[in-house]
Amino acid sequence: MSVDGWLADTRTSYDTVAASYADLLRNFLAETPYERAMLALFADLVRAAGGGPVADVGCGPGRITAHLHGLGVDAFGIDLSPGMIDVARRDHPGLRFEVGSMTDLDLAEASVAGLVAWYSLIHIPDDQVGSVVAHFRRVLRPGCPLLLSFHVGDETTLKTQGYGGHPMKVHVHRRQPAQVAAWLREGGFTVEAEMTLTSAESRLGGIIFGRRQP
Repeated sequence: MSVDGWLADTRTSYDTVAASYADLLRNFLAETPYERAMLALFADLVRAAGGGPVADVGCGPGRITAHLHGLGVDAFGIDLSPGMIDVARRDHPGLRFEVGSMTDLDLAEASVAGLVAWYSLIHIPDDQVGSVVAHFRRVLRPGCPLLLSFHVGDETTLKTQGYGGHPMKVHVHRRQPAQVAAWLREGGFTVEAEMTLTSAESRLGGIIFGRRQP
């Protein structure tokens, strides 16, 4: 499938489920203490690196953006789906949200002090991940932190329905932490920490902290 094809399918799918997705996941962080701890650590790392704007890439309805804002981080959200951005702006009217794609990230070079991709790389095909990582490195300031979360596994599945029974057409790529870490190192990041966990967010999730090399 062409890049335009899977991106269009992903955008349409999340436009369709935006409202129900937001309702279903609204309280997930209240049920996931380890993820909250990881986000708090990330906020501390941003401050230790000098602070500044933080991009939540693939922000969906903005729940992670808002949580980081509550931790004192100057967070803003970017998502492929205009429907998701509409919900994010509705639910978090004081925060900044923009429509955009991690495959062509419309941010200036070295313009952010941190970047989060929270379960948003899961729809990016393997052959596009390197380009996405290159965008992440380009927009991050040298020495600043990156936080990734993803579903762990070895398979790709086609999701045709979800979040209240609405039709979808998205491929979900489950990956091993070693592979994700290798992509980051190849893309100019130092990998500082890795962990796996099981929670409301994922039956087996991976979390990686990286830092943009100079």
